Amino acid sequence: MFFIFGFGSKEHELGAGQTRTCGRCGNTTVWNRLRTAKQFTLFFIPIARWGRRELEVCTICGNAVTV
Repeated sequence: MFFIFGFGSKEHELGAGQTRTCGRCGNTTVWNRLRTAKQFTLFFIPIARWGRRELEVCTICGNAVTV
């Protein structure tokens, strides 16, 4: 038998988030909102997902904050 399986993270961009001032770079911009999850795939089909979180990411330096 031959199985193709995988394990990794998946990111889905949800669009624009809030306007925030970044604690790392000090710039005030509109941050991007992302949903991330870890997943297990079998034959490239997602079987299980866990650890879902929503983040807002600074568009300049990449600093992330949990929403």
